[in-house]
Amino acid sequence: MNSSAVRPNTLGVFSEIAAYIANIKDFGKSDWIRYVSWIGTISCLFIGVSTFVLLGWLNGVTFPGYVWFIPAGAGLFTLALSIDDIGHRTLYKTDLAKGEAHIHQMIVATAVPSVMALCLCYQHPEIFKMPALGLIFLSFFYSALDEAMHWFRYMSKGLDRVEMWSHFAAIMGHVVMIACWWQWYTSGYPGVAETLKFIPFK
Repeated sequence: MNSSAVRPNTLGVFSEIAAYIANIKDFGKSDWIRYVSWIGTISCLFIGVSTFVLLGWLNGVTFPGYVWFIPAGAGLFTLALSIDDIGHRTLYKTDLAKGEAHIHQMIVATAVPSVMALCLCYQHPEIFKMPALGLIFLSFFYSALDEAMHWFRYMSKGLDRVEMWSHFAAIMGHVVMIACWWQWYTSGYPGVAETLKFIPFK
């Protein structure tokens, strides 16, 4: 654990969150590069899907209600991980080097392609349906494995409420986003064709 990082367990909830986030001051150059790259990637997912759905809605396209949970889930996922990753690069840097960091890489290597495969299913469902399903399953599996490793750390080194709840929020956002996206795909992507008409460059 970074000796200069702060993990106060006796503060009020909001003070504890503020103290957790304040650990960002201990970032080195490589931490900033990795943090901005990762959070930037998932932020682009949130911005991209939100922009697409809003573009359609503003032009009169009617989406099924569950579609709105896709940008909502992506937003929750992004917000939660932007907080959680601060602790990963400060408080728990040593712990992650023992194995958790590799699990995180496996989650990225399955979760990001799963979304890409779901997008490709719009035009090529016969090619990308099963890869998308397999990648979704693997991303959930490695997320569960990662959570188990975190709980082992909590039990052996002490509870961290901010990290625990940020993990919960991230997993909830990811599951809601992907589940609704899968329903969108299996329903024939209602609203997508209509929205594409309003994109000038496609």
